[in-house]
Amino acid sequence: MIPVTKPFLPKQADFKSYVSSIWARQWLTNNGPLVNELELKLQQYLELPHLLYVTNGTIALQLAIQALDVKGEIITTPFSFVATTSSIVWQGCKPVFVDIDEDTLNIDPNKIEAAITADTTAILATHVFGNPCDIEAIDRIAKKHGLKVIYDAAHCFGTKYKGKSIFAYGDVSTTSFHATKLFHTIEGGAVFTQNPEILKRMALMRNFGYSGVDTFSEIGTNAKNSEFHAAMGLCNLKHIDQILSKRKELSQHYEMRLNKIEAQFQVIQADTEFNYAYYPVIFRSEEVMLDCMKQLELVQVYCRRYFYPSLSALPYIDKVNMPICDSISKRIMCLPLYHTLTSADQDLVVRIILRTQNYRKKQVLKLADYGTMVNGSIGMVVNGN
Repeated sequence: MIPVTKPFLPKQADFKSYVSSIWARQWLTNNGPLVNELELKLQQYLELPHLLYVTNGTIALQLAIQALDVKGEIITTPFSFVATTSSIVWQGCKPVFVDIDEDTLNIDPNKIEAAITADTTAILATHVFGNPCDIEAIDRIAKKHGLKVIYDAAHCFGTKYKGKSIFAYGDVSTTSFHATKLFHTIEGGAVFTQNPEILKRMALMRNFGYSGVDTFSEIGTNAKNSEFHAAMGLCNLKHIDQILSKRKELSQHYEMRLNKIEAQFQVIQADTEFNYAYYPVIFRSEEVMLDCMKQLELVQVYCRRYFYPSLSALPYIDKVNMPICDSISKRIMCLPLYHTLTSADQDLVVRIILRTQNYRKKQVLKLADYGTMVNGSIGMVVNGN
């Protein structure tokens, strides 16, 4: 079986050594030493001054919205994981969708200003599949209209834009360390900001709003993470350059083998050091995509319709037409991509996709020939009469 993804796992002995230290200290959670060590090493690796390790990427988004005092309407993308929209609604705000750019798959900044109203307070944009948004355009719009900017960078570990970590941009940037991500802590996430006051506020919110043993200065939640999760992160961080290199190699192999396929591929933003987090393919029709997926599943190769459906179709928000997103979400499929995937596995995936497309072409040609033959026969009968 070839799944769409598998988590990277370090050597058991490495993880067990951290677990043994947890047992010895009997300090399991509540800002333990391994959590602090992970935060410090992530800061060093990412070359960032501030970050907070939290429970998951969803709570990271909720903390960002809360800490920035965002109310009312938040302009966002319909092409993202559901947590991007649900976090907005969960915080009592209203998501206002703006359609995406059909090349980068990110929110189209040329359509943002038309969606701004007197109730708009922020832009929450996703760097889709690790591909940076048009950060300069979004920043100009935000400054012009006095809006906060939050980036959902759940897919972005290892991505750099203009020489800096992608997490350095926006008022707050968030990410996920879920097991499906190329860097993971089993469950986890982080928030990033260049503003020390916002960081301090999120630090308090992460731990129920405690500002002292018996005092509270913020409305808070339980967004802490455990020593066991931090241990996995410390193990995996040792291998991150190898992981990123392997994913680049696998993605380049797909690119080389798929050069004859009739499909669209995501265009990566200029000045980007990309992390190759996913390998999405956008087929020319939903029917072709579903046919390829069906043929792959017959030999136990499992891809994913990611992201599908468009978030504009969620049942708990107002319906809105997003033509580009609606079209792409129906036609997109992410191919298997993980550290232990082999080139032979990839070649199997590619062969099935190409074979399926070629078969469909032949069927179309046969139908066209049949139609020509039938129309010719009718013509002869008509002319004979």
